[in-house]
Amino acid sequence: MKIYDYVIIGTGVAGLNAARLIPKDKKVLILCKMSTWNCNTFWAQGGIASAVDENDIPIHINDTLTAGVNYNDKKTVELLSKKSISTIKNLIAAGMKFDVNEKGELAYTKEAAHSRNRILHADGDATGRMMHVFLLEHCEHVILTQSVVCDLLIKDDICYGVQYFTSETEQKVVYAHNTIIASGGVGSIYRYHTNSTANAGEVQGIIAEKGLPLKDMEMMQFHPTVVRGTNFARKPLLSEALRGEGAYIVDENGYRFLFDYHKDGELAPRDVVSRSIFDYNKKTGLGVFLSFETFEKKAFKKRFPNIYSNLKELGYELPFERVPISPAFHYSMGGIETTLEAKVKGMKNLYAIGEVACTGVHGANRLASNSLLEGLVFSEIAVETSLKENFKINPENYDKPIITYVRNKEIDKDIKDNLREIMWTHAGIVREPKNLEKSLEIIEGYLKQNVGRLLFLRLLTAKSILKSALERKKSLGAHYIKENE
Repeated sequence: MKIYDYVIIGTGVAGLNAARLIPKDKKVLILCKMSTWNCNTFWAQGGIASAVDENDIPIHINDTLTAGVNYNDKKTVELLSKKSISTIKNLIAAGMKFDVNEKGELAYTKEAAHSRNRILHADGDATGRMMHVFLLEHCEHVILTQSVVCDLLIKDDICYGVQYFTSETEQKVVYAHNTIIASGGVGSIYRYHTNSTANAGEVQGIIAEKGLPLKDMEMMQFHPTVVRGTNFARKPLLSEALRGEGAYIVDENGYRFLFDYHKDGELAPRDVVSRSIFDYNKKTGLGVFLSFETFEKKAFKKRFPNIYSNLKELGYELPFERVPISPAFHYSMGGIETTLEAKVKGMKNLYAIGEVACTGVHGANRLASNSLLEGLVFSEIAVETSLKENFKINPENYDKPIITYVRNKEIDKDIKDNLREIMWTHAGIVREPKNLEKSLEIIEGYLKQNVGRLLFLRLLTAKSILKSALERKKSLGAHYIKENE
């Protein structure tokens, strides 16, 4: 029987950076649900936040806490910011190239809710993609694509390995001394989202099924500015950096209404901007647009080359035309509860990093561009911890039956569509307790039906989001409760 030193689930920034840092003599298997580029890292436009120097660390910490409504875990936020400088230096030393200014120094920019310029970007507005390509080029371990995780082999606080589908009907089991979950968020269980279609929350469902802790599952961030009017669920994102550098939000009459909601207007925290757009549109019926008129064309094309060409393909000539926008699901602040060592709480050799984890860094609202940083920092911590502890499994101790699952069933499609609609309408930007209760009843009804394994796991994740949303009686950050009328 072959036992790997590590199995990593996911090929985004967290999973691939962990793979990069694991010594070359270790046996590592990386499981990738679809193709390697089909992950949120690839689509990340804005950039990566980092404290600029030692003096900026307390300010970065404070900005993160303020955005998170001080619901964050302060120790984790301190760890994130303190490690940010060395983490970025390490990446640059390994060959990652960030954009520089005329003097050849790192070109830091600003985004909403940051009190200074501290966002690094690459190829203008393709930071995630450039980082993803860089990490793939530096990956010396085996990646298995089209490998969809359907179970974790857990007994007595030890994870013995992973069970995964290799096709519609085939499944395999792999044993490992350490398992690192880096499978991303839950976007695909919402009707409108900015996520990769691979992000559907199945692994969070496995964690719920095993009785392991999920934390802050109600804390879902909605990106305020995605292109409206395209006919696919994954909506083209218009980066926060656009507003950080001068784009502004108007109604169809050109009125900048956001200042009616918050003194910072377009640069207010994401949850405020999303809710304000949602509310204003509902109250007035007026369309909402992103205006780029403060930009000069040449400078815009240079700073945002990919947004420029993507929008040109959709028929918009930037920066001369306004683009219709609306909010869409963007990021899960909640997830698998982890320790400061990046371990799944209560487990000996199971780690969770990146968006799938709830480290407590983001609190009730993620500060823009802290997510790529979190993926890098905590992947480093997970690898350091695992190497120090050098935990070994004995697969013979795992005596539970390996279940043969059915991946998909005929009834799944309609239920999946209904699930997305329910989550968008009732567990979205504005929530009402009576609708959350009704939705939970529907989901529990679906769970009693004979559905496929993957849908079953998605439903468990949706259930945990709805339950968490019901348990938090008062609005906090991204969780906005509209009282029953």
